Amino acid sequence: MATTVARDEVLYLRAAGVDVGKRFVLACVRVPDPKRAGRWVVETERFDTTAEAVRGLRDWLAERAVEVVALEATSDYWRAVYYPLQDAGLNLMLVNPSHLRGIKGRKTDPSDAAFLARAAASGMVMASFVPDRAVRELRELTRRRTEVRADRGREIQRLEKELEDTGMKLTSVLTDLTGVSSRRILDALIDGERDRAHLADLTVGRARAKIPALIDALDGTFTAHHAFMCRHFLAQIDHLAAMIAELDTRIEAILRDRDQDLGNLDTIPGIGRTTAEIIISETGGDMTPFATAGHLASWIGVCPGTNESAGVNKSGHTRHGNANLKRVLGTAAMAAVKQKDSYYAVYYRRIAARRGKQRALVAVMHKLVIAIWHVLHDHTVHRELGADYFARRDPQRTMRQITRQANAIGLTVRFDPIGA
Repeated sequence: MATTVARDEVLYLRAAGVDVGKRFVLACVRVPDPKRAGRWVVETERFDTTAEAVRGLRDWLAERAVEVVALEATSDYWRAVYYPLQDAGLNLMLVNPSHLRGIKGRKTDPSDAAFLARAAASGMVMASFVPDRAVRELRELTRRRTEVRADRGREIQRLEKELEDTGMKLTSVLTDLTGVSSRRILDALIDGERDRAHLADLTVGRARAKIPALIDALDGTFTAHHAFMCRHFLAQIDHLAAMIAELDTRIEAILRDRDQDLGNLDTIPGIGRTTAEIIISETGGDMTPFATAGHLASWIGVCPGTNESAGVNKSGHTRHGNANLKRVLGTAAMAAVKQKDSYYAVYYRRIAARRGKQRALVAVMHKLVIAIWHVLHDHTVHRELGADYFARRDPQRTMRQITRQANAIGLTVRFDPIGA
């Protein structure tokens, strides 16, 4: 049987806990009592969250020679305290509040700080993953790009809603309002052109095959008010597109030395360049903090939770995890299962038949995370297992299934080796 460390064992003799708020923090230091063995001296102090006060907190902790400092991740307020203390070389533990929810007793700021110090000293809590400054800056860029892209999508929806008010059904024929043909038609409408045949003739490429349908779809009432609103929406869409291009350029420049990892991630089904950039920015591209692929899946939140009581395993929901990675992995999983001849598509169909489509999609996300961990850990390309993986893994089971299906429709089958 494996040996484990008891939770009440003291791992750090000199520990500190910091309860973080928006305007101030309460710091508590817990050190051994020099006069009485086995007893502890607890000292609590309040500090503001200004830069000068945080430097005072840093010096206060350094004077007491603390071995570990535990901070609760309160909203985004922890950043202004954590980063200066990190730069000072202190051993920090950023603690997830959900890990403390079932442990706390009396609830006050001083008791929170004292509890954090005791929890850090005895190893009752685990430190959250906090990447270095370069990765944090890259993460901020990719998250901002995601936000701007979502804003641009909403502006396009508002533009489509405005066109519906005119009675025109442009999007029923040309689905992309930001495409070349749609923009030429919209610009002409804004400039005053109302001849439907002339507007339809502005299309280019394959859209010209839809000219008869466009003439019917452009039958509506496009007023000066509609022209003003559409001009406003298009200007905002162009502005957001320029912001996205600027962010793309900066992200590409930062990731120039990670082309190999980005290329390797791109070999995983469902993962493209943008998704690969988000994976690198969120994880740092270094799998050292994640001992196994299971640790990475747990951190992202795409593995089942553990909920066992009295020998009964209850349904364990996935944890919140990293929402940014969860979102892109969900999109990647949906793209991967559409490749009918891939391992992920077959795996999805096997799980969906028993557990439903939603659980099957989460299972595929879990498989993608395992592939991501190995690709980044081993610095290698993805190796596709193939659609016939399960048949090769257990050929006897496959033959039984085929036989059972044939018998169900009144047929019998015989299996002979190839070349026999």
